[in-house]
Amino acid sequence: MKDISCKLLVIGAGPGGYICAIRAGQLNVDTVIVEAAKVGGTCLMVGCIPSKALIHAAQEFEKVAHFAANRTPLGISVGEPAIDFSKTIAWKDGIVSRLNNGVAGLLKKANVKIVTGKAKFRDGKTVEVETLTGQQIIRAENVVIATGSAPVEIPSLPFGGNVISSTEALALNKIPENLVVVGGGYIGLELGTAFAKLGSKVTVVEALPKILPQYDAELTRPIVKHINELGMTILTGAKAKGMSTKGDALLIETVDDQDERIPADKVLVTVGRKPVTTGWGLEEIDLDMDGKFVRIDDKCRTSMRGVYAIGDVTGEPMLAHRAMAQGEMVAEIIAGENRSWDKRAIAAVCFTDPEIVSVGFSPEEAKQAGHEIKIGLFPFAANGRAMTQEGEEGFVRVVAAAGNHLILGIQAVGQGVSELSASFALALEMGARLEDIAGTIHAHPTQSEGFQEAALKALGHALHI
Repeated sequence: MKDISCKLLVIGAGPGGYICAIRAGQLNVDTVIVEAAKVGGTCLMVGCIPSKALIHAAQEFEKVAHFAANRTPLGISVGEPAIDFSKTIAWKDGIVSRLNNGVAGLLKKANVKIVTGKAKFRDGKTVEVETLTGQQIIRAENVVIATGSAPVEIPSLPFGGNVISSTEALALNKIPENLVVVGGGYIGLELGTAFAKLGSKVTVVEALPKILPQYDAELTRPIVKHINELGMTILTGAKAKGMSTKGDALLIETVDDQDERIPADKVLVTVGRKPVTTGWGLEEIDLDMDGKFVRIDDKCRTSMRGVYAIGDVTGEPMLAHRAMAQGEMVAEIIAGENRSWDKRAIAAVCFTDPEIVSVGFSPEEAKQAGHEIKIGLFPFAANGRAMTQEGEEGFVRVVAAAGNHLILGIQAVGQGVSELSASFALALEMGARLEDIAGTIHAHPTQSEGFQEAALKALGHALHI
């Protein structure tokens, strides 16, 4: 097989990798991308996209169940709901397939060569790829490592059989009667809530004192309330010890040191993700590490000249849109542009019910950073659009510097608030002050008015509360 030479080689075709390759191709950089599976990576194939499809199906099923039980003031009634879960999964797979084909088409349009197989470094400029037709050698002037992350496995609960990761949870052929989720972070609660709405009896086992530990109690309170309404059981301060002998229950140690047995058709382990730093020849090159992650600078350069790293393999926050932004930046740097990385305005979204959005500093983080702050909070209970959508739970909260009113952070919890994430991030990106948001006319009736009202509240003159 003839060797390939190129200016840019991208290893991994997840969101960061394929965006890097597409942008490089647009800039006429001779680019090759290597992917062991299908283009799109974890996010498209077994993560962000399929999980949101399942969450949407669960929300629709729950809505119909409410109508059937006459638990809605809208005057709508229907018969007893039913779900053909195989059709749900087929619909989800169809979306994934369409997006996968779309990414492949975009790479082709940008004149990027796709090599399917597992890449391994020989040295800092050369990789070998095991393809279906033999070994392919690729030499590149620049290499971007975009190998992503994988689910963390607990030693006492190795994946296999009834112990599954989020990947297997999104491909189940039937809804488990009893589902135990180990890990009360965003992945576990997103999927746990979805299966609870679909009819599973869900128990969440979290070792820490609270669920969603990255968010403050004010943000998580509406989620805890809805979890209780769904009948989910949350066990905090509890440790998973392993499966029962028959494999039909999870054995745990409770917060008060008692042993318990929780019936489980499936045990979903969602205790975090780890960078993929093995299997691609890290030992053949000399990269400085930052703990378990590849160390990078503000241009995503590693310690080796001409070798860059982006996305989950470089550390937190492990977010697809962070990887995409890094990939675009690196492509432009390789094409000769002057770019650098600033992560202050990356929104994090938790697709629980209700949803959470957070960008920048929380109140506590701002104080810890030495800021004197003003806080404005506006509840959706006073928002007309939220009322008309039966989504009055939650609020928008703005954190600003007390002196010059520069916005330091924005958080929201509520129905559909993920769609406010762009305006929140834009405010931080552009260095907005409270007066900028308060003085911007927000369309009525929309939930986005809550953002304006929160800024007005911080300034001391909210109009609707």
